[in-house]
Amino acid sequence: MEKTSQEPIRFSVLDRHKQLKKISSETFDLIIIGGGVTGAGIALDGASRGLNVCLIEKNDFASGTSNKSTKLIHGGLRYLKQLEIGLVRESGSERAIVHKLAPHLVIPEKMLLPLIEGGTYGKMMTSIGLKVYDLLANVSGTDSRKMLDKKETLEKEPLLDESVVLGSGYYAEYRTDDARLTIEILKKASEFGATIINYCEMESFVYNSYSKIESLNCIDHNTEKKLNLSAKNYVSATGPWVDLLRKKDHSMNNKYLHLTKGVHIVFPHNKLPIKQSVYFDVEGGRMIFAIPRGRCTYVGTTDTNYSGNLEHVVATKADAKYLLNATNHTFPIVNLSLEDIESNWAGLRPLIHEEDKDLSAISRKDEIFISKSGLISIAGGKLTGYRKMAIRVIDSVLETMSSKQKEKLKISDTENIALVNPRMENSKEVNIYIKELEQLLATIGLNDPYYAWYLCTTFGKKADTIIDKMNLFIDGTPEENLIRAELWYCIHHEMTNSMADFFVRRTSRLYFNIKSVLKYKDLILEDFITYLEWDEKRIASEEKTMKLLLDDATIYYDTEFV
Repeated sequence: MEKTSQEPIRFSVLDRHKQLKKISSETFDLIIIGGGVTGAGIALDGASRGLNVCLIEKNDFASGTSNKSTKLIHGGLRYLKQLEIGLVRESGSERAIVHKLAPHLVIPEKMLLPLIEGGTYGKMMTSIGLKVYDLLANVSGTDSRKMLDKKETLEKEPLLDESVVLGSGYYAEYRTDDARLTIEILKKASEFGATIINYCEMESFVYNSYSKIESLNCIDHNTEKKLNLSAKNYVSATGPWVDLLRKKDHSMNNKYLHLTKGVHIVFPHNKLPIKQSVYFDVEGGRMIFAIPRGRCTYVGTTDTNYSGNLEHVVATKADAKYLLNATNHTFPIVNLSLEDIESNWAGLRPLIHEEDKDLSAISRKDEIFISKSGLISIAGGKLTGYRKMAIRVIDSVLETMSSKQKEKLKISDTENIALVNPRMENSKEVNIYIKELEQLLATIGLNDPYYAWYLCTTFGKKADTIIDKMNLFIDGTPEENLIRAELWYCIHHEMTNSMADFFVRRTSRLYFNIKSVLKYKDLILEDFITYLEWDEKRIASEEKTMKLLLDDATIYYDTEFV
């Protein structure tokens, strides 16, 4: 096998019409069911090696777990406490690789771990643990862990409770936008020739006389047309839905998913004005994060058993109060209330069930199941490990191929394939570009530095294309012209089909700038009608969906079974 070329085979943006023309006329080497980060990673790894790959997703890309994480590319410090050395080593090394692939999207984030009287981590354990953490992840230089005394800790974060803080550990992680990362991986897979389709649901497997899967019966939800797709291999990367597909395939065994729910709450930064990210104790031995991001600070996550509706996961009052109480306990002077929470998100973790294990102790390792029908299912895993998970899945696919077939393929080289072009090489170049954007945006009336940071950390240097398109919209305010230009880009380059796609997965505005959603949703609806020629029925459906999204982001339910 040869090394993968850095240059893609052919260029193809995520244009749904072009992708649909390809989808029913070919027999693929591999069809991937599931458009989260795991499926996206598999598509890129397979396509860049030379496989003819198709990926289908029943909703929008990253609409499940891959849009509901803590939005960190991190090594999993708490897994070290559980002695999951291999998982920590792999996650730790992957952080630096993914940062290199998209430095505008995977951003270095210093993390403060306060040491408090009676806390989970003592000084000696923290010092040794963080040192081992750095060694496993090959961390060196300015990113190496430091132990801070009480004075230094309070200088880093004055909002901490001075009466109980003894000191802290100070170490490096990376922050990301999980949905944007997924989209960029899919776009890159498309550049290497992968066929990528959202809103295309697999309804049933079709088997041959040997009980092997020979095709998939699917439905395109945009047109309600039935499709039959065929391939030599099939992978299910469907996260919380993995067991549902295994049941359809009649291939369940003694391994099955254990779903847990994670909730995050979002405050305006002026309500929780922490200076930097903090990883802190919660009563009962759990740890949660408080992370500043642009105009907001978000806090999470919970970890509770879940057996409710997979299609509608919500935050309850108990979830919100749990995080709120923990935040007020750690930062007592802020005195936050439920009314201060601006937005929230709730998602599921598809863990592999383990008998007699506490929720927080269940392994986050991934596992591959191969059925007699040929269905390859991958479950478990973490956002950080998407690339290595993809390699393991494609290696499993290759085991079904002859030596002659494999000779034509390249070895995996995704660690060297930049996810966004034009690429930025490092954080220094990212910061320079943000400054350039600040100056450019100021000339068109956007003087708030937030916009430059937001555009860069969302779209990278594609922000130039968006700013150029602002010239198409001459009647609105600079803010209106910007969001309309973003929508134009997301529809024409990123297969955006709905308002939820745009406000949640492409821009994260619902979570981190919900006021802009409320302010501009009618304007954005008008542009959707123009670009996608929506009829009255579709318009009514979108308005109903937007109301539900806004309710879920701001209302705390009495029960999760809604």
